[in-house]
Amino acid sequence: MELRMERMTSPEIADALAAGFTTVVVAAGAVEQHGAHLPLFMDAEHGDRLGPEIAARLDKALVAPTIRVGCSAHHMSFAGTVSLERETFLAVCHDYCASLAAHGFRRICFVPTHGGNFEPLKTGLPGLNEAAGAMCSVEAYTDLMEVIDVWREVAETEAELGERVGGHADIAETSVMMALHPELVREDLAEVGHLAKPEDRAALVDRMIREGFAAVTPNGILGDARGGTPEMGEKMIAALADAMVAALQDEGRAEPATGDAV
Repeated sequence: MELRMERMTSPEIADALAAGFTTVVVAAGAVEQHGAHLPLFMDAEHGDRLGPEIAARLDKALVAPTIRVGCSAHHMSFAGTVSLERETFLAVCHDYCASLAAHGFRRICFVPTHGGNFEPLKTGLPGLNEAAGAMCSVEAYTDLMEVIDVWREVAETEAELGERVGGHADIAETSVMMALHPELVREDLAEVGHLAKPEDRAALVDRMIREGFAAVTPNGILGDARGGTPEMGEKMIAALADAMVAALQDEGRAEPATGDAV
C-alpha cells in the first residue's frame, strides 16, 4: 500500500482515514552544505526515505510531504545553503498540523532529519499541539545524540569505523546518500573534517551557533567522510527508523533533547 500522501489521490486518503490510518509522519529536513562530496539535499532526501520507513513500523500511519528546508543559519557561510528562520520553520509546522488535523488525523509525528530542527520542534510542541486542536496530538522525536549513537554503532559493527561518525557529512551521511543516490556522491572528495571528543561537544556546538559552522570545520564536515558504503547506509536508515519508532512509542524517551544543531 502506498503510504506517501503526495502520491495518493484525495479519495484514497479519505478512505485510508476511514480505515483507521489516523497517524501521520512528517519528516523535517534541510537543504544545506554537506562538504564537497555530498549534494545539498542530503537531509531532505533522508527525510523522504525515513518517513515511509517509520510509518511502516507504526500502526496505520501515512506520510505527509517532507518539510525540505529547515533551520540552517549556522551553515550560511557555505554557498547554496537555504535556511528558514526559526519562526518561519515553526509556522510551516503549525500549518501542517492545522491542515492534517482538519482532515481527521489524530496523531502527528515529526521526525527531524536535520540537527538544526531538533530544538525548535521540542520547544515548539505546545504551540503545534494548540494548532492541531484537542482531538489531535503532536509529538516529535528530539534526541539528536541518539541519532549519532545509532550511526556510530552501525559503523562500528559493520566496519569498525564508529569513530568516523561526527554528525554531519561524515561516514554515516555519506553512506546514507550512497544508498539513496550513489551517482551523486563524489567519493574522491570525501575527507576528514573536524573530529571532536565527546567531552568537547557542548563547547563545539556553542561555538557553531555563535560563529557559524565554518569556524569549526572549514570543509563543512564533522567526523570523517571516508569509508562509507551503500550497504552501511541501508543499515543506518533501518536502525534509525527502529530507534525513532521506539522513542515515539515511549513518551518517556520522546521528550529529551540536547539542543545541538548540526
